[in-house]
Amino acid sequence: MRPYLLAESNWKDLRKANIELAILPWGATEAHNYHLPYGTDNFEAEAVATEAARIAHEAGSSIIVLPTIPFGVNTGQADIFLDMNLNPSTQLAIVKDITEVLHRQKVRKLLILNSHGGNDFKTILREVGLLYPDMFFSACNWFRSLDKKNYFEKEGDHADEMETSLIMYLHPHLVRPLEEAGPGEERQSLVTGIREGWAWSERKWSRVTKDTGIGDPSLASAEKGEKYFKDVTEKVAKLFIELATLNQYDPYK
Repeated sequence: MRPYLLAESNWKDLRKANIELAILPWGATEAHNYHLPYGTDNFEAEAVATEAARIAHEAGSSIIVLPTIPFGVNTGQADIFLDMNLNPSTQLAIVKDITEVLHRQKVRKLLILNSHGGNDFKTILREVGLLYPDMFFSACNWFRSLDKKNYFEKEGDHADEMETSLIMYLHPHLVRPLEEAGPGEERQSLVTGIREGWAWSERKWSRVTKDTGIGDPSLASAEKGEKYFKDVTEKVAKLFIELATLNQYDPYK
């Protein structure tokens, strides 16, 4: 039993627990090129949350990791077979319900550990924050916590060298041979502002990429995944520790 994971905890231990921070991993279920499983984002979310929580727990932090939400916003992938979608309004309802439980149990801090690029919790947490002004809400994208250029040679953001290396390390039995993977080529927008990143339009996945990947995975390896996983979980653990000890009523210098 790992006491920092709610799914493995029991009532005997939790009934008198004082939890400072709840962590909600949130992923997605979607195609990841030809070689990675649909649950890639969920496997990554659970692994990062679990290992970072272990480090934080052993450092003395009173935290609990909630079960991973396995579906994310995939509105741009409606025609990709079995890419599962939760609308942002549904995510809002889920966060509200979970917050109500935490608030009732006097757990006053919630971090959403996001593992899917299509999820964006800022507006959701702004709205829920008005309903629970004594709660502290935060969200992080663990996959943006480190500069991937220090670990990987090929750029990308979906089933790319980074994600492929991670799953090769975490769940090698779920990765098909790399020679079966598509090249992960991305068609660029015709709109200058969107290409430069200061304007936005949702990517229609089947028009942007032929194999559902964005980024060449051909140079991925389990060794790269192991090094990246170690460093990213250590950095995320520091976030957990800081949030757990934070005075949510006076969180500024």
